[in-house]
Amino acid sequence: MTVYLLAGGGTGGHVNPLLALAEAIRTSEPKSEVITLGTAEGLESRLVPLRGFELQIIEKLPFPRKLDGYAFAFPIKLRRAVNQIVKLIEERKIEVVVGFGGYASAPAYLAAKRAKVPYVIHEANALPGLANRLGARSAAAVGVAFASTKLPKAVTTGMPLRVEIEEAILKANQLSARKELGLNPDVATLLVTGGSLGAKRINETIAAAAGTLDAAGIQVLHITGGNSDLGEIQSPALVRMKYCDRMDLAIAAADLAVARAGASTVCELGAFGLPSVFVPYPVGNGEQRFNAAGLVAAGGAILINDADFDSDSVRDLVIPLISNTKELKRMRLAARKASISDGTIRLLQLVQSVLPANQRSDK
Repeated sequence: MTVYLLAGGGTGGHVNPLLALAEAIRTSEPKSEVITLGTAEGLESRLVPLRGFELQIIEKLPFPRKLDGYAFAFPIKLRRAVNQIVKLIEERKIEVVVGFGGYASAPAYLAAKRAKVPYVIHEANALPGLANRLGARSAAAVGVAFASTKLPKAVTTGMPLRVEIEEAILKANQLSARKELGLNPDVATLLVTGGSLGAKRINETIAAAAGTLDAAGIQVLHITGGNSDLGEIQSPALVRMKYCDRMDLAIAAADLAVARAGASTVCELGAFGLPSVFVPYPVGNGEQRFNAAGLVAAGGAILINDADFDSDSVRDLVIPLISNTKELKRMRLAARKASISDGTIRLLQLVQSVLPANQRSDK
């Protein structure tokens, strides 16, 4: 029996791989215990308990970006969080910590180091985040989703995929998925998603182009995200929802996706072989463009700048593409070939490799 602490969260990009690994541990090591660590504000506060895993909460502690009152209070708050996690590690006899980035990860790495417990990092993005860059040098092992990611000790494991996505890759049925989502099983289907928080440009463009898509005989499954002002709709040509807890069905139902290029999104769509038009988030360090680069280079996806994605793009790019079955087939094959579909087991094996030999064999 092994006691694991999985730390990370905030957005779906951090929570989904955490949950994928948690599910794999629960399935392959039924005697082991999985504890997760996150914040009350993150998506993990909803999704982790939904999957039946214990969630320990720490204070959300973004790294200070300017010299203000919060910057002066940060060291004290960080020390408090680290102490809280060290106590958790000691009381629950945690034997390995796995961090996925996000606000909970940096304190978890510091606590693991102080408690002399090995920790493993998984970096989902092509450009690593600050917590994982700082933690990588002292980590027992580092797994990365993309081969281009530059971190010390990096091993390309791919992205841990949720069990329902893995199952959909093997046995999804497009017609039944459409019926379950309230879509017409016989109509070409466009999946639109801007990630867990939503994407203003994508949402507004697709809303404005709804009539054009309908006239072209295309139905839309539009997942707007939590920050969207667009209301939910269930109509013959448009199903619009803020969240979709069954992304396996959403992906299986679609012929083409328009999406942000978050790491989880890129890896899930690629592994499934769903042709995609990626519209990377234009703010930040440009990580989403790098996330999509491999799939685009392989011919499994197309990339368009956020500023260029408008109703004309829908008319001139999206509609012709979803109507071209030969091109969609070519893109499906290219996407699958360029993607890793067994990232969950690869990461689990990497984590198990840092445990003492007697624990590795006690499943």
